[in-house]
Amino acid sequence: MALSPDTDRSPPHTAVLIGRFQPWHNGHMALLQAALQQAQQVVVVLGSAHQARSPKNPFTWQERAAMVQACLAPAERARVHCIPVRDHYNEARWVEAVRSGVQALVPQGAAIALVGHFKDSSSSYLQSFPGWQLLSLPRLGAFDATPLREIYWNADAAPRAEVLAALAPQVPAPVLDFLRSWMDTPDYGAMQLEAAMLRKYREAWAVAPYPPVFVTVDALLLCNGHLLLIERGQAPGKGLWALPGGFVEPRDSLWQSCLRELREETGCALDAATLEAALQGVQVFDHPDRSLRGRTITHVHVFDLGERAQLPAVQGDDDAALARWVPLAQLAQLETRFFEDHFHVIQRCLENTCSAPLPH
Repeated sequence: MALSPDTDRSPPHTAVLIGRFQPWHNGHMALLQAALQQAQQVVVVLGSAHQARSPKNPFTWQERAAMVQACLAPAERARVHCIPVRDHYNEARWVEAVRSGVQALVPQGAAIALVGHFKDSSSSYLQSFPGWQLLSLPRLGAFDATPLREIYWNADAAPRAEVLAALAPQVPAPVLDFLRSWMDTPDYGAMQLEAAMLRKYREAWAVAPYPPVFVTVDALLLCNGHLLLIERGQAPGKGLWALPGGFVEPRDSLWQSCLRELREETGCALDAATLEAALQGVQVFDHPDRSLRGRTITHVHVFDLGERAQLPAVQGDDDAALARWVPLAQLAQLETRFFEDHFHVIQRCLENTCSAPLPH
């Protein structure tokens, strides 16, 4: 299917296809094939890269790149390049990351076109790249990755063969083979449990007159070039690293909730006066998509204890399986093991203090 450019400009050198592709389905494939008809090469931008697995983003960028390449004819593979891009939870940073990644693969001065269709509010990114030609398509079939994932996580309620049969008409054969094999991995079972937990969580709030907005607090505690982290002991995000924190209690202030969560999850015995003296500020993180539990606005209290003779004693408790002081130099290595947006939260907070930002 040929694309209809919105201007009379000559065909682009490079077409860009952006998405999470969780998983890659027949609608994505149709867009890619149309892009290959128009451009010398196609750059597939794999969003939500370098994250821990979640029911919304279960597959790594490498696995998704392999899906794309497996669906192409040998002659097409050399014309398709897959690049990973983090979410960043900041549109300006995300746009710059996409531009930088694409430009690295395009000759200077060559024309670039963005391929896609306006599905809903999630398609607004198509208007974020002035200077790139927009090649807009109508929706190619009723393909949507969200219901595909719901089908995929439902293998306990239906025989595996029925689940795969329901997916077969909607994904390319190599993708179906991957999904079949992935069902035998521990990650599949973990994502099934998380998906079921989140489904019940949303059902519990379904009778509310308005979509709920949750208010949370987190503590970012620095000392001797280390950051205090917890390993989550419960779903969602069981086994992932996170800042100590939790929901604001009905009769607590943000400050009181922060101190309570810090004490309960890490056993940190520092008194309120010491922590208040170390407080560098409070930063709010409110991206609508930062949590799969629903709209969650967190208030991150940033503390810097400076240099001490030794790190304060900590021990995981309550919702935390483990509490640990982690050297700042090691945080970048843990990026794919962080819960939700906590890696980006830490990075932004460190950028706004005297500490250096995390390297990528």
